[in-house]
Amino acid sequence: MTDILILTHIDYCPPAHLAKMLEQAGHSFTVLRVDLGELESIDLDRPKAVAIMGGPMSVNDPLAWIEPEVAALQHFIQRDIPLIGHCLGGQLLAKALGAEVQRVLFTESGWQPLRRLDQAAPSPWLAHLPETFPMFQWHGDSFAIPDGAQPLLSSPWCSNQAFAWGDKLLALQGHPEMNEALVRQWLDDWHHLLDASQPSQQSRAQMLEDLPAKVMELNRVAEGFYRHWLQLAEL
Repeated sequence: MTDILILTHIDYCPPAHLAKMLEQAGHSFTVLRVDLGELESIDLDRPKAVAIMGGPMSVNDPLAWIEPEVAALQHFIQRDIPLIGHCLGGQLLAKALGAEVQRVLFTESGWQPLRRLDQAAPSPWLAHLPETFPMFQWHGDSFAIPDGAQPLLSSPWCSNQAFAWGDKLLALQGHPEMNEALVRQWLDDWHHLLDASQPSQQSRAQMLEDLPAKVMELNRVAEGFYRHWLQLAEL
C-alpha cells in the first residue's frame, strides 16, 4: 500500500496520463479495481491522496460495490485528504457529499468547451487555466452541486462540470486523464454508441481530428490539477 491510492472501476478507464505523470515524478501509487472487491482489504487511514477514475456505470445502479465505495469516500472526506474525481469518480464524490446524480438530457461526448465560473472567488484548482478551454467528455449522467461546494466549470451541454468542496476536493465531470491510445480505444470499441446528429456529441472523425495536439493540451490541463492535488498532500 502506498500514500497515493487510485480507484478504478473497469479495465478501459485506467489512470492513463495521471499514472504517467506520477511515474515520471517518481511517485509510487496503488491502483485498485473497486468493482472486483479490491477496496475491501485497504486501510482507509493510510492514503494521503486519492484519485477516483471513471466507468460506464451510474452511481444509481444497483451494484454491490457502490455503497461501500461511497462510504470509503466519506471516510476520506472526514480525514480531509486531497481527493480528485474523474467523471464517474466526480459523481461518486457528489453522492458522498449528499448531492443527486441524474441522467442528463443530452449525452455529452467529444472535445467540449468549458467555461470557468470562479471569477468572484478564484480557485487554486483552476489557477493554470484560461477562461475557456476544451476537455474530453463522454457521459450521460451529471452531478448536482453539493451544499457548501463551489461550482467551478460549465459547458454548453452540462452546466455542472466541476466543483470544489473545502480546499482539498475536486470533482470533474470530464476526462482530463485521457491519452491518445485511450481516446482511440474508446472510439474503436464504442463509436457505435455515438450519435453525431445530436449537437452535444461529436463524430468519431471530429474527435480524432488533430488528436495529438488536442491531447497535448489536455495533458497540460490535467497536470495542473494533479500538481495541485499532490501539493495539497505534501507529496
